[in-house]
Amino acid sequence: MTKKKEGSGLMSSAGLMRYYDAEETSLQIPPKTVVIVALAAGLAVLALNASFGIWP
Repeated sequence: MTKKKEGSGLMSSAGLMRYYDAEETSLQIPPKTVVIVALAAGLAVLALNASFGIWP
């Protein structure tokens, strides 16, 4: 007596297709690289503080 809507699957999959298309074209940085860069920046700040005599 009541019909199911057939178009709802197409709309949801269209959003997923756009998401995966954007995922392929984005810049991807591995988590290890982020951690290494953060540690290097922290060590550089500590080294500069020590070299300028403002070490706590």
